[in-house]
Amino acid sequence: MASNRIRRDRDTRVVILDSSAIMMPFEFSIDLENELTRLLGKYHVVIPLPIVRELEFLSKNGAGNKKIKAKASLKFIEKFEAVDVCEENGDDSIVELAKKTKGTVVTNDTKLIARLKEIPVPIIFLRAKKKLAMK
Repeated sequence: MASNRIRRDRDTRVVILDSSAIMMPFEFSIDLENELTRLLGKYHVVIPLPIVRELEFLSKNGAGNKKIKAKASLKFIEKFEAVDVCEENGDDSIVELAKKTKGTVVTNDTKLIARLKEIPVPIIFLRAKKKLAMK
């Protein structure tokens, strides 16, 4: 599942998902892939390994609904590329990967959004609990 290179062609945008973005389809019944296509056209999703580990932890140790959503999220991300990064922390790994790839980050985490604005990189977030919007 892990890769040390991010595969893409020139017209394809790198999209980095954090755990809140990965869980969106299960929390808000949003079609994440269709929304990304609507906003970006061609894209390639990458997920830092610390985010995958975070979901694995929640799928084993989470409580109730969060545990169920984390398990579903792990199944959902099997089709995307997981990438190894130097950082162990989820948010740090996303910031590092965004800098390195100049990728677009999908998140609802307000603290992460504030950090990403400093880089700056494009940010996609959930608006009105039914569609994605881009900053």
